[in-house]
Amino acid sequence: MNRRNAVFALALSLTLGASAARAADANTVYLDTKDGRVTIELRPDIAPKHVKQLKTLIAQGFYNGLKFHRVMDGFMAQTGDPKGNGTGGSSLPDIPAEFSSAQFRRGTVGMARSSDPNSANSQFFICLGDASFLNGQYTVVGLVSDGMDAVDKIKKAAPGVAGGAVQNPDKIVKMQLAEKAK
Repeated sequence: MNRRNAVFALALSLTLGASAARAADANTVYLDTKDGRVTIELRPDIAPKHVKQLKTLIAQGFYNGLKFHRVMDGFMAQTGDPKGNGTGGSSLPDIPAEFSSAQFRRGTVGMARSSDPNSANSQFFICLGDASFLNGQYTVVGLVSDGMDAVDKIKKAAPGVAGGAVQNPDKIVKMQLAEKAK
């Protein structure tokens, strides 16, 4: 390979590498808690409508300051309700279910919903342990790639509390898209 071709090949690989990095950042979310940063890799390949809605809400700052209102030890930590009690959502329309073969395991991020499979809106949860009983029943939207230690420190409901309601719950400090992070 001559020098000119070598320079072109290097420039092309750097450009493609930067494009790949931007594409990855476009689906990476930083969720900051009082105990550290949680990095979530969104899955538009299996839940494009849900991911689009989450990204819209994140860009609006919707999640900043919201409570982890439902946290059950060994199961999940739920947030995304502006009312803070599990009954609220955003002003955006609900999203039809996008069930997939993705498994609910520790670190999986799923969309919360009512008994209607097409009622997901803004609430989501992070699995603290494996939850195979949710497979095919809830939409998987992502996976925690870093920071499960911070997720594990989110304040949990007292044992035996119905529905996992947390007294004086922890909050999302800030949630942002990696590509726009400051």
